[in-house]
Amino acid sequence: PMIIAMWSGPRNLSTALMRSFANRSDVTKVLDEPFYAAYLNETNKNHPMKEEVLAHQSSSWKEVKSICLTHDPLGITYQKHMTQHMLQEDLSWINNLLNCFLIRNPKYVVKSFIESWSEGGLKDMGFVQQSEIFKLVCENTTSTPAVIDADLLREDPERVLRAFCSHINLPWDKDMLQWEKGLKDYDGIWAEHWYPSVKTSDCFKPKDNSKVIKLNDKELAIAEIAMPYYESLLEHAL
Repeated sequence: PMIIAMWSGPRNLSTALMRSFANRSDVTKVLDEPFYAAYLNETNKNHPMKEEVLAHQSSSWKEVKSICLTHDPLGITYQKHMTQHMLQEDLSWINNLLNCFLIRNPKYVVKSFIESWSEGGLKDMGFVQQSEIFKLVCENTTSTPAVIDADLLREDPERVLRAFCSHINLPWDKDMLQWEKGLKDYDGIWAEHWYPSVKTSDCFKPKDNSKVIKLNDKELAIAEIAMPYYESLLEHAL
């Protein structure tokens, strides 16, 4: 059985992609940000719904790691991971997973993230950590991991998802292109705050190119630092 670990930062279309994979008939287990509580417990960051997350999810690194490494004999496991959550020094255990990466242009990530949590900074958005995890995976595999760019995915979801499935030797499933609206039983307890747009979505919608993204000084500074990390992975995007 396959365990797909999708390494993303926040505001990357990661929840929509989780919906897409969860809609496959062969995906039987979905984990939504399994290390979130452990991350909050260690950093003590004042995230929205912090207490609810800590009450509803294990904050033990060891326990969560064990869950992530457990195959579902009935089918494929899909794990949505936030790279900024990975505070452990030794991440060698992830080499037992099929590691894939979801990236997005920093200017869109930064604006969306700051709107959801104004206290956020560069480390909270996972760009640097994602680059480090990508390098780790590349050092321990003979082929380049699959990389999905969120904006390319929105422009042509069938092409990108077909290419992704081919890359990881997974049969194409047209049900990945559409799903039912609403929150799901596999969503984290934090969905009410962080997933407002996904609650009403049922497919990947094209980006509104008429909308001009204007960054303030703080947002622009973060985006400029993050851009090289994004561009280094963009070279490998499907």
